Amino acid sequence: MSTELAFTPLDEISQIHADLRKTFRAGKLKPIDARKTQILQLAYLLKDNYDRFNKAFAQDLGRPSLEVSFLELDSTISDCKIAYDRVDKWARTEKAPFNVNFAALRPVIRKEPKGVVLSISPFNYPVWLALGPMIGALAAGNCFVLKPSELSPATSGLLAELIPKYLDSDVVRVVLGGVPETTKLLELPWDHILYTGNGRVARIVCAAAAKTLSPVSLELGGKSPVVIDPKCDLKTAAKRIMWGKCVNAGQTCVAPDYLLVPEDAQDTVIQALKEAHDEFYPNGAVASSDLSHIINKQHFGRIKGLLDRTSGMIVFGGQTDESRLFIAPTVVKGVKGDDALMSEELFGPVLPVVPVKDVNEAIEFINERDHPLTLYVFSQDSSFKNKVFDNTQSGSAIANDTLLHCAADGLPFGGIGPSGSGSHTRKFTFDMFTHQRSSIDSPSWVDMILGSRYPPYNEKKESWLKSALGVRLPPRPLPPPGSEGENKAMEANSKTQNWIFLTGVLILVAAWKQDDAQGLWHWLRAFVGV
Repeated sequence: MSTELAFTPLDEISQIHADLRKTFRAGKLKPIDARKTQILQLAYLLKDNYDRFNKAFAQDLGRPSLEVSFLELDSTISDCKIAYDRVDKWARTEKAPFNVNFAALRPVIRKEPKGVVLSISPFNYPVWLALGPMIGALAAGNCFVLKPSELSPATSGLLAELIPKYLDSDVVRVVLGGVPETTKLLELPWDHILYTGNGRVARIVCAAAAKTLSPVSLELGGKSPVVIDPKCDLKTAAKRIMWGKCVNAGQTCVAPDYLLVPEDAQDTVIQALKEAHDEFYPNGAVASSDLSHIINKQHFGRIKGLLDRTSGMIVFGGQTDESRLFIAPTVVKGVKGDDALMSEELFGPVLPVVPVKDVNEAIEFINERDHPLTLYVFSQDSSFKNKVFDNTQSGSAIANDTLLHCAADGLPFGGIGPSGSGSHTRKFTFDMFTHQRSSIDSPSWVDMILGSRYPPYNEKKESWLKSALGVRLPPRPLPPPGSEGENKAMEANSKTQNWIFLTGVLILVAAWKQDDAQGLWHWLRAFVGV
């Protein structure tokens, strides 16, 4: 399999955009069955070429086949099946919540595709993060352009080869390339852009999108901390943390980035991590075939440079081999907040341990930095977990495991602030690429109730609209501002309103007792000002 990508000619990109715009206007994916056909074809694209994708992952990332299946191929096929089974329900026109004032207008929300959308996907999960958004976009009825990463050429090239064979090229297109091709894409107006990657490029994407007013969703990552309660199930915690850090060689946007551990528990936690490491790699990490490699020399050099500049102590690991792009799982103790390892998202199998005094200092440490994509807590104590989650912000708040929340059906995946905006996966991807179009159908007789909205205006009409549509607030929680005299006047007015209400009730009772329906009708008309 060739790892040389044939980039899409720049002069073809505008035509690709125009062709898809034409297809969308023709309504090719308006029928739900047409959407389901494309989604099912996407699932079979993966199923039929399972071995080829395994080989592509081995070339790009040295990814073990179990990780390929568990983290990418099977997960994406599952997402196809979920969308195939549920798209009828997702796309169904939704009734607005009942409101007595507006029920007659028959308010509904139409679920309509946004149009022609663009997804710029990263190298680290080159199938799931490329095809997952495609599934949701197709389910919503959009036409889709995928710009996969040039840093994972074997997988991106395979996608570019197979997608035209399995999917309708009038609906889905792949653009291969680097910076020039991406720049050309961003010059065009899109009905939505999803960018997955780092904050530096995200700023470029957003600046370009602003020129065409193209809406953007961002999934960016960041430094996801792990807060350790020393009373937790430490053996299980260590295994799950090490797995989350080592899988895909730490090149996961929600990988545990650093540990916050009480000073007096640091050595105990590190010993548990070492035991988990030795259980995973009994013959040593260097000889193991169960570890991926770093994507390229540039990223290898970046991670190694951070490791070389740390002031912390390497407790275990630390081996590197540039010829294999290999960095062993490495734990560094005694890391401070201004250390090189804390200067950026690590995106590699290096785990700094930051000692803190207690959970309060851990919370303060987190809050002094950008909101992470994920915040992990390991504790069996509900009050401990709630204290951390209630006093921090992050894209997700995960207790006692790592990474699995991304695959959990029914949960959104996204960041907050510098770690991203918007959310996706499954139904949330459908929602991201769907325009919720408000609609009413107002009958003529509604003017019997709301006819007072028309000019010429007068006090009687205003009074009627207030009585028909006015809002009754709950009791005032605090005394109103103003002088004591004003307060007394308001209190007197309130008492007057109460007397009017009681008088009205008495009139109603009297009319009912005397069976005076006509008098009751006249009173009601007078009460509402008609």
